[in-house]
Amino acid sequence: MTMRKASGSRFLYDPFEMAEARIEANERVLDEKWTALNFRLSAIEAAIERLERRLWLAVFGIASVVFAEAATRLIEFSHP
Repeated sequence: MTMRKASGSRFLYDPFEMAEARIEANERVLDEKWTALNFRLSAIEAAIERLERRLWLAVFGIASVVFAEAATRLIEFSHP
């Protein structure tokens, strides 16, 4: 049994202990939700970074094809 500092009816203290336990449980649930949210956000950020790298690779690839095509046409134009 738990030892109480004050004497009196247990019905005076049990509701407060129940409320405290409920608050602690809600705080633990909230902490777990924040942990899960941070995990998901870090996964989303990593996916966005990968997507950004792929997009820049595509942009540079398209630009290199355009420049190569322009260089090829200039070479063909200069040599009849």
